[in-house]
Amino acid sequence: MPLTYRGLFRTPEFAPMFAGTSASIGASTLSSLALGTLVYADTRSPLLSALSMFGPSLVQVIGAATLLSAADRLPPRAATAALALLFGLGTAVLAIPGLPIWLLFTVIMTVGLAGSVGGGVRYGLLSEILPGEAYLLGRSVLNMAVGTMQIFGFAAGGALLTVLSPRGTLLAGAALYLATAAVAWFGLTPRPPRAAGRPSIAVTWRTNARLWSSPPRRYVYLALWLPNGLIVGCESLFVAYEPRHAGLLFAFAAGGMLIGDTVAGRFLPGRWRRRLDAPLRLLLAAPYLVFASHPALPVALAAVTLASIGYSATLLLQERLMALTPEDVHGQALGLHAAGMLTMQGVGAALAGAIAQRTSPALAMAAMAVASVTVTVLLAPGLRGDPRPSQDVSPADTAEGNARPETTEMGHHENPKSESSLVTDELR
Repeated sequence: MPLTYRGLFRTPEFAPMFAGTSASIGASTLSSLALGTLVYADTRSPLLSALSMFGPSLVQVIGAATLLSAADRLPPRAATAALALLFGLGTAVLAIPGLPIWLLFTVIMTVGLAGSVGGGVRYGLLSEILPGEAYLLGRSVLNMAVGTMQIFGFAAGGALLTVLSPRGTLLAGAALYLATAAVAWFGLTPRPPRAAGRPSIAVTWRTNARLWSSPPRRYVYLALWLPNGLIVGCESLFVAYEPRHAGLLFAFAAGGMLIGDTVAGRFLPGRWRRRLDAPLRLLLAAPYLVFASHPALPVALAAVTLASIGYSATLLLQERLMALTPEDVHGQALGLHAAGMLTMQGVGAALAGAIAQRTSPALAMAAMAVASVTVTVLLAPGLRGDPRPSQDVSPADTAEGNARPETTEMGHHENPKSESSLVTDELR
């Protein structure tokens, strides 16, 4: 099992998955920045500009309720390439001059809805490429790629906006999406779906209900969604809190996230991973309490860096989720996690903005931190104990006609342990 970075990149298919994920995040970052700029220039509406960038995350809940069964019932290589191609074409359409605003938002939301399956497809495939404990290291490396590409993507996007135009930058993003599709198609191996049967709303509902019906999994989902979403609400106020240095706050937050993912994915032994997810979730929130006193910029930068290390709790909780979930629904389980997390991030941003509107950004950030700490403490009893593999989500129950499909073994299933733009990747 590849438990070093060198061994990880020698694993067949991981390198193209890494390259494709990096290109996809770069494309989404370029596109979202260009789209927000374009919409604001055309409408002078901050609300419409924000919705153009973050609106797709709000349709995640619809995708989670209707489309997620496709994550395990489509061939992963074809699905990954097709989604990247769809993102590329949709982004190119957005660059058409004179596009009515209602049609622009129709394209944005349609692509965002289709993208709600993307996280389940990608990370379900990752659990096949890197089974067992190797999944954690691989996922941490992909998370590091997300943070790094966001930093470079926003920097490159700003440069392209000055050299080209918002529409030219959108076309650059579209080209990166097409490159992602090519990497997926030529770099990944054809694999059969993990589960038999056709994707459908009924199958999605039944599998989601069974995933949610297990109390241990339910606590894991809540721990993945709520503390994270509340703290992303704090980050959504960086611009209002410190307009001149918001980019610096975002950069330091991304740096803390990279540190946390590196340490949790590479250096934490198994016995510590089982103990540290709750302390890391507390770390994610506690430093934001200092914002109640409106600290000086150096203190604020130190606080957001330290807090963002706590995002690595997500990796540890994902490992627990994989241990509690049968492998033939790993894709839908991870897709439900991604959709719920992005939805709660949108809710957290809206809630933080509403509180800041009535008080101040600093007090709103502290209030969101208090809420996150409270949620973590309340969830702690349900997350005690070691996870055990569960078979309560049966393919016989989720396939149409209740006929038991053959489980795709892929030859390496001994141990079933284990991003707000046009493309709905997990960003935190």
